[in-house]
Amino acid sequence: MSPSSLVDWDLAGRTARRLMGPGPETTREEAAAVVRELHEAAAKAVSHVQELTGLRPAEGGPVPEVAVVDRPGWVDANTSGMSALLDPLVDALVEKQGTRPGPVASAIGSRATGVQAGGVLAFLASRVLGQYEVFGSGGRLLLVAPNIVDAERKLGVDPADFRLWVCLHEVTHQLQFTAVPWLRGHLEGQIAEFVEATDLSPDVLRERLQDLLRGLGEAIRGGEGESEGLLALVRDPRQRAVLDRVTAVMSLVEGHAEYVMDGVGPDVVPSVRTLRKRFAQRRKGRGPIDRVLRRLLGLEQKMKQYADGHTFVAGVVDRAGMEGFNRVWEGPDNLPRVEELTDPDAWVERVLGRPRPAISA
Repeated sequence: MSPSSLVDWDLAGRTARRLMGPGPETTREEAAAVVRELHEAAAKAVSHVQELTGLRPAEGGPVPEVAVVDRPGWVDANTSGMSALLDPLVDALVEKQGTRPGPVASAIGSRATGVQAGGVLAFLASRVLGQYEVFGSGGRLLLVAPNIVDAERKLGVDPADFRLWVCLHEVTHQLQFTAVPWLRGHLEGQIAEFVEATDLSPDVLRERLQDLLRGLGEAIRGGEGESEGLLALVRDPRQRAVLDRVTAVMSLVEGHAEYVMDGVGPDVVPSVRTLRKRFAQRRKGRGPIDRVLRRLLGLEQKMKQYADGHTFVAGVVDRAGMEGFNRVWEGPDNLPRVEELTDPDAWVERVLGRPRPAISA
């Protein structure tokens, strides 16, 4: 652990393992079959995603890796990834500020935050279906087997269809970052710019992070009330501008994956319409995960921007086809701006040079 780490990630991992639920009951044979079928579904999803999106992994790029994990495995991956992302940034802050917190204060602060982070990870570890690791080890597609089994049972859907449907979403993320090599570096650059605009000491940043995690814990337990969420860490206008750009990118990649999930059609996933309908109903329920995400992002408007990503992708594809949409991957200047997420015609006009369609009287 970095001496100036905001979070004791080892403690966070141990706390999460202690608090997380055991997962659905399966026999050894059933568990082995799920692992095998998820690997097969991920491999099958690749050709469908490539055909629909027109994207291909960059030549000479890393070989995609799929890892089917349990809940502790997901926690390990995320504590490692978050440490790899955040600790160097905190070290950069320390160097910029020219002051380093004392070892006792640092240890106490990072342990307190570690316990809080572990509680949040324990909650999320039972709900995340899959994820593509952008940071940390990078390049791995994680599929959380017990959560996928739990979800398909609760939704009452066909397991084979559901597993392929989930894999289509995650493989899309994997393809985005393997077909567009500059995208990861762009995000890392935005985060570095965020740090450069920060005038907080690591100690103050840790205090604000503890407040945020405490609010997340309250949200998990069903508490309501207003919170700035991540915005509590962001006071400088330059930082908020960076956050808008990062939000736009993440909205794009999430909306693109959602578009692919629905776009493959019933010839690939026979029950795709049922899956989408039941998933939509589940989201409307505003369960604990919604409270956590709303609290984390601080404003419902931020969550809305993620949903707007699908609107953006569908709108551009409708206007310019998939080939026109894929211009978005040509460079940072072609990425959508926050305001364009709900106005795809503005992106088409700015990037493709096509005037807005005339509005009939």
